[in-house]
Amino acid sequence: MRRRMRLGAVAMALAGILLLASCAATTGDAKETSAGSAYGVAIGAEGIAEGVPGIEDGTPIRVIEDVNHEAVAVPVDPQRVITLSEPTLDGALALGVTPIGSVNGRGQSTMPNYLMDIAGDIPAVGSVAQFNFEAIGELKPDLILTYASGGNNPESVAILEQIAPVYFVGYAGAEWKTTFMNVADSLNKVEEGEQILAEFDTYAEDVKERLYEAGFEDKTFSIVRWQGSNASLILKELPPGMALDAIGLKRPPAQDKEGRGHSEPVSLENLADADADYMFFGTLGGSSVNNPEAGGTADLAGAEDAYEEAQNVPGFTELDAYQNGNVILVDGSLWTSTGGPLLMTGIIEFVESALL
Repeated sequence: MRRRMRLGAVAMALAGILLLASCAATTGDAKETSAGSAYGVAIGAEGIAEGVPGIEDGTPIRVIEDVNHEAVAVPVDPQRVITLSEPTLDGALALGVTPIGSVNGRGQSTMPNYLMDIAGDIPAVGSVAQFNFEAIGELKPDLILTYASGGNNPESVAILEQIAPVYFVGYAGAEWKTTFMNVADSLNKVEEGEQILAEFDTYAEDVKERLYEAGFEDKTFSIVRWQGSNASLILKELPPGMALDAIGLKRPPAQDKEGRGHSEPVSLENLADADADYMFFGTLGGSSVNNPEAGGTADLAGAEDAYEEAQNVPGFTELDAYQNGNVILVDGSLWTSTGGPLLMTGIIEFVESALL
């Protein structure tokens, strides 16, 4: 209903698109969806902006379909992009687009630590759960990319849509390649996106072959996020789990499954569920809800501090991975976050350097 009202309100402003949509619907040159049909707009239609929030009049625009199967008018060549999630920031950077603003990484007071070398100077416009609308408006974006989750409640989206077109690329826990290609589509860089994914697949397959040659085919690998005195498991549906799957590394029985789209807590009684032949061990943010920075940083230094805490927890030092010296400390912002091709490639590069 919200999108119906929004698109109805700008129908006059998108008269050029509507005309093209009508022609496309007649000739079959543009793909129509239920969203396109509902608003009289054909997905794939192009036109000229007039009165569209955030887009200068006369700018070439096109209509694309977001993850909610709804029509969104976006610039043909976006110049001032804001990303409101880690996957959208990661995806944009991978495609050579530097956002004019983004949100801090989860559990961090900066851009995601794993992207700091290329994103450290990007202005922060809030967190993944709470946006700074004033800061977003002051940057004058012509496109806002975000997840259909986090701080994206209807009220927030309504405010954002008064600033610039809002394009939803995916949901938390969604398949990362699909999300990335939605980012690529929104930036009009589909061919570049496809090339990046092809290169990723080639690289992952090469690493997999070399890991098997080195004898890791039958080993199991745990991914643990440690927070305070508790362990959480990163299961198969999150990017780190997908990365290990891409290079053929097996998970222990308790982790060889999908979960709820985030790390799954483990009680001390079930701490053995975190065990495996090898354990990738990191932390992300604080050790308590009321003190989000109590657990230190999300980088390797944070992992070192968390590891010291873990060794004081009954049962941790009895785990096989610990006993055999196979606990591998990792950058938590890379290993316990969501992201795109830069995160996925970074995880595999780390595995490659740690094991080969």
